[in-house]
Amino acid sequence: MKIVFFGTPQFAVPTLEKLLNHSEFEVLAVVTQPDKRRERGNKLTPSPIKAIANAHNLPVWQPERVKKDTETLSKLKQSDADVFVVVAYGQILSSKILNMPKLACINVHGSILPKYRGAAPIQWCLYNGERETGITTMLMDVGMDTGAMLQIATTPIGLLDNAQDLADRLAGIGGDLLVETLLKLERKEIQPIPQDNLAATYAPLIQKQDYALDWSKSAIQLHNQIRGFYPNCTATFRENLLKITASAPLGSVSDRDLPPELQELMHKLPDLSNVSDQPGVVVSIIKGIGAIIQTGEGLLLLREVQLAGKRPQSGWDFVNGTRLTVGEVFGAGS
Repeated sequence: MKIVFFGTPQFAVPTLEKLLNHSEFEVLAVVTQPDKRRERGNKLTPSPIKAIANAHNLPVWQPERVKKDTETLSKLKQSDADVFVVVAYGQILSSKILNMPKLACINVHGSILPKYRGAAPIQWCLYNGERETGITTMLMDVGMDTGAMLQIATTPIGLLDNAQDLADRLAGIGGDLLVETLLKLERKEIQPIPQDNLAATYAPLIQKQDYALDWSKSAIQLHNQIRGFYPNCTATFRENLLKITASAPLGSVSDRDLPPELQELMHKLPDLSNVSDQPGVVVSIIKGIGAIIQTGEGLLLLREVQLAGKRPQSGWDFVNGTRLTVGEVFGAGS
């Protein structure tokens, strides 16, 4: 089966590698986003997918706008591919492109469709506190993740999983599912299933304001925001911006999902439910672990934070380094 692969970030790498290492598939070329300038050194940096393609001496096409790039469109047409595979490419494909391959254009999407169509399914899935997610392979059409579904693979979500953890796991699942999908599609063993548009939800691009923490929210809401939009959520500490990169909600129905060491901690804690009614206040400091913050409902343990210009550090190192005390107040992010 001859394939042109469209993809850009690390999430797409396991799928491309599965195709490259499978005897039934021939990857003809890779289409990826143009190189971007990164903060450190401001050097042009290739996408993770381009790096893999270069290592395998594959042709790489990087149009600014694939729908409008006549040279790339001509190459795609001349490739005579059986399938275009798309994994987090980052551009919308036109109907002209979708109709080029002999069999289909197939997308590997990071959710259980029709939930979380759009650009950031993993992040919003965590933000909304889902306990399960997965990968869907689908036939592409001109809509935003609206095509008929081919196969679905699911995975549970742990309470402390963040967006990076989940993306890494789903990337591996996606590679395996895509291989299975292609083989079954070639043997005509799959019947595409239309999506239920009435059940669809959307996962839009994340905006800067989505990172700001509001301590009047509940502990579980804040925790889901922190892990969903990892590692970028912010609070204010001593008039400076502070990233909170890992947390744990305490004293809620989620306690059973905490790791054993935190469950044990909860049994040892004094009753902190009425220590303060002011969200953002440090109500306790647990030696060797970190600070516990009052929220609008429940308590939040700060497991990892990052001061401006510094590396991430454990909650306990933060307490020691700043000489944090009970009664101090964290402000909202911005």
